[in-house]
Amino acid sequence: MFEKVWIIPLMPLIGFLINGLFGRKLPKGVIGAVACGSMAISFVIATGIFFQILGLPADERLFKQDLFLWIGSGDFQCKASLLIDPLSTIMIMVVTGVGFLIHVYSVGYMHEEDSYSRYFCYLNLFCFFMLILVLGSNYLLMFIGWEGVGLCSYLLIGYYWEKQSAGDAGKKAFVMNRVGDFGFILAIMFIFVTLGTIDFTESAKLAPEKLAVGGLVVTVITLLLFLGATGKSAQIPLYTWLPDAMEGPTPVSALIHAATMVTAGVYMIARCSVLFVMAPFTMGTVAVIGAATALFAATIGLCQNDIKRVLAYSTVSQLGYMFLACGVGAFSAAVFHLMTHAFFKACLFLGSGSVIHGLHGEQDMRKMGALKEHMPKTHITFLISTIAIAGLPPLAGFFSKDEILWKAFSDGNIFLWGMGAFAALLTAFYMFRLVFLTFYGKSRVDPHVHPHESPAVMTVPLFILAGLAVVGGFVGIPIIEGWNKIGHFLEPVFAASKHVVEHGAEADAHGGGHHNIGLELGMMATSVVIAVVGIAIAFRFYMVRLDLPEKLAARFNNLYDWIYNKYYIDELYDTLIVEPIVYLSNFLWKGFDVVVIDGLVNGTATVCRSLATKLRLVQNGFVRNYALSFMVGFVLILLFWAK
Repeated sequence: MFEKVWIIPLMPLIGFLINGLFGRKLPKGVIGAVACGSMAISFVIATGIFFQILGLPADERLFKQDLFLWIGSGDFQCKASLLIDPLSTIMIMVVTGVGFLIHVYSVGYMHEEDSYSRYFCYLNLFCFFMLILVLGSNYLLMFIGWEGVGLCSYLLIGYYWEKQSAGDAGKKAFVMNRVGDFGFILAIMFIFVTLGTIDFTESAKLAPEKLAVGGLVVTVITLLLFLGATGKSAQIPLYTWLPDAMEGPTPVSALIHAATMVTAGVYMIARCSVLFVMAPFTMGTVAVIGAATALFAATIGLCQNDIKRVLAYSTVSQLGYMFLACGVGAFSAAVFHLMTHAFFKACLFLGSGSVIHGLHGEQDMRKMGALKEHMPKTHITFLISTIAIAGLPPLAGFFSKDEILWKAFSDGNIFLWGMGAFAALLTAFYMFRLVFLTFYGKSRVDPHVHPHESPAVMTVPLFILAGLAVVGGFVGIPIIEGWNKIGHFLEPVFAASKHVVEHGAEADAHGGGHHNIGLELGMMATSVVIAVVGIAIAFRFYMVRLDLPEKLAARFNNLYDWIYNKYYIDELYDTLIVEPIVYLSNFLWKGFDVVVIDGLVNGTATVCRSLATKLRLVQNGFVRNYALSFMVGFVLILLFWAK
């Protein structure tokens, strides 16, 4: 199956070409079949590769397929080649599997849209670029996929281009990601200049030989890589584009937030783990930014009323956990949470889409309530995924999130653990606030709206994803020897980074040595208690004492306004960055371009026209005037020579 890996990205590309070239002439059923079928084929091949690599010894789980020489210039040689190892295998399973379910769901959700073929065209292209990103064997090929998903996010977020807000959101996502991408491309240049290669495998071998641990060069490279990751994975300070991305169709939100684009930054850091462990300062920065983002975004989620925006800030927060894991050297835990998050977050976003579909476009939770009776399938799947993200056992979110918190705690980062634990409390609160306001209590639905359950093409993917949210965590059960299957599976990928750590003076920091099992069990119990407390507070606020939220908001009015308005970060960016750029642009346009540049060009034209107007007076067509001019000139020449 390894030799067929090239088919995985090829199939969605074919789907993109068919629907892009002929979609307007094809029936909607054919369009959906082409889009979903291409993803299904890719998923089948990805599954075959997964089982094949699973059957190999750990030291043989690496395969590189060279397709062709892409760029060759002097010492710079870049091949278009695909890399199969445990990390890329997990990623292609997530992208193709969850992506396929989102495609199937979209068949029902987008059925009434006029631009049906355009939507699936973009969706297939999105998955193609994401697969190139995770399968590319070198930094440059990854960057092609990296830029490709950025382009597709712009197209899909701005899908409803006739809406001003959608167009603005698409442009915002595109521009903010370019800021991070600038750092990424600079890092690639530094890597080639320093190591003489941009191949992942070769650079991982050469880095410990050519770079000093904690040195300036490796620190600069990793900080630039992390800048790229903050843009793509929406971390502080480049996170504000992601909540606005809700302007796109809801299945797009599920694809961006769960299976593709925003996970790219986490994947990139995991792929470059050798470089990052050689830069302790960068590792600390990644951990702090991750923990701060997890907590910061969780606080904003407390007061949002748009069902999709709550989930958007939840995504930002959960990505923060993944970066926290990377920052403390727990790369396997980060990938584990990336996988489980894909399951329950895709289910949550698609569930919110089912709610919006059943309420004919309503997204404000204050206009919902008591939907459990009208949408029982959506309700149960949404509830399961909410329990998973809240971190209650035995669902997937408990195992992956608890492992991250445990790694932070056992690494000695008590403060970061505290930030993560408090963010977990807030997550349990605001997610069950969402559930209680949407599915329970009294109905606040507009009387003219008649809620209804979604069709099977939308609810079946919800049940599959909810099932994965239930069982997905069992591949990473801690404490019991041999039960952490995903950690063992990923071990060959991070063996080199582990060796770098152990070779230095930090073997105890990330080496994964023996620890107190009783302490770990106690920390697991603490995580459960934290989640239960968050749920209990949400239950009291939104099921028992319905007046409490309003009273607290009135009592702490200033704090509530700050959180409700997202700490005015967008307004701050507008004041400090956007408005000065607009002012400078207007000055360069009206003050320099129009006055100086255009003035110089137009002034030259005016002078030439004025001279031409004067000179053309002598071209009047009278022969006698020409003869007179000739005689005057002749006389002047004679007088000149007479001297």
